[in-house]
Amino acid sequence: MTFDALGLSDSVLRAVAETGYTEPTPIQEKAIPTMLMGRDMVGLAQTGTGKTAGFTLPMIDILAAGRAKARMPRSLILEPTRELAAQVAESFEKYGKYNRLNHALLIGGESFDGQDKLLDRGVDVLIATPGRLLDQVERGKVLLRNVKVFVIDEADRMLDMGFIPDIEQIVKLLTPMRQTVLFSATMPTEIRRLADTYLINPKEIAVTKSATTAITITDLVTIVQEREKRQTLRKIILSEDVNSALVFCNRKRDVDVLKKSLSRHGFNASALHGDLAQETRVATLEAFREGKITLLVASDVAARGLDIPDVSHVFNFDVPYNPDDYVHRIGRTGRAGKSGRAITIATPEDAKLLSAVERVIGRKIQRLDEAGAEIAGEIEDGTVNDDQSLDRSRKPRKYPDREQRSVDKTDRRKAIPKQATDKPVIGMGDHVPAFLQRHPHRKVG
Repeated sequence: MTFDALGLSDSVLRAVAETGYTEPTPIQEKAIPTMLMGRDMVGLAQTGTGKTAGFTLPMIDILAAGRAKARMPRSLILEPTRELAAQVAESFEKYGKYNRLNHALLIGGESFDGQDKLLDRGVDVLIATPGRLLDQVERGKVLLRNVKVFVIDEADRMLDMGFIPDIEQIVKLLTPMRQTVLFSATMPTEIRRLADTYLINPKEIAVTKSATTAITITDLVTIVQEREKRQTLRKIILSEDVNSALVFCNRKRDVDVLKKSLSRHGFNASALHGDLAQETRVATLEAFREGKITLLVASDVAARGLDIPDVSHVFNFDVPYNPDDYVHRIGRTGRAGKSGRAITIATPEDAKLLSAVERVIGRKIQRLDEAGAEIAGEIEDGTVNDDQSLDRSRKPRKYPDREQRSVDKTDRRKAIPKQATDKPVIGMGDHVPAFLQRHPHRKVG
């Protein structure tokens, strides 16, 4: 099937053709006609399958007729992170180039003044993160009663980040006469409840089993000791044909530590996490897209929906705490039919987390036992690991072990020359103080 058979307008088809796409993905093939019919919809598909175009393309045609009013957007798209929101805005610019639609991006870290000016002019498409949208609503800068199309993207990530109460508050501000579309890679119970509550007779589209990984991705795991993880990562990177790679850590503070370690060993690495300023995050992502950065060490802020087509590898420096995040992390590679490799570095203590991941994806991840042993064996014996100072999981011991201390103490006693006199040492000089020689019950004077 081609895009021509989906019912899209000539202007949208022209923009799509200029991007080089000729055939829709399975989620686009099913979602686009459903949205054009005006039905509520739940789209369930693994990450990297083209969900963004699945709702941006029909929305352009739906909104083609009509005009936006000041502070009253005609459509609303909620995204869990700033990066995803910015990516959706880029999609509207790319696919809506032949349609006169205005869009505004409401995300944290940006000036309110610039966003206020866009809202005052009127926007057809409002793309926002829940927190900043509610801030603008409270300031009286946004009225949502004119929203005709409402999209909740990456709903399961919204759940993980605690945004469900915010979404419920936002939905109460919308008119009941709207089309609501929910996209998610997984469908936990809470998201199912959200869909049953706020969508009217939705059509459910599931192009693949929930929480499965793309067949274009080869994923492996190696088991090493905690102290060997950084050296193992470096050995794997050098042994793989890495074009560009994402390296995921569970904690933001570990992102900076690992980035410094990789840079110190000569790797072209940068860091991405939620504590960085928005302009820094945008600049870092752009440099990674352009190939100026080879290794992007990131927290899970980069695990959802970021469309960077040429990522050849994903390295999980930590096994994710949430097993669903494994699907999203490795989904950054192997996109648009390209092959990709994902390698996880686990420790023996990660056994439960790894088992949870394998239960979610429904299969056992192939072990990299031989490669892992070879890599670990290449670590130089007897050398000081310069990562040791950065490894908070273990502290260098200040003293030898107890047995060695006992031996050393005995040796030191043997080395002390014997006193020249047999006079006992009292401990307060060569004489006993007078007050210690007094009888405790004898009266003085």
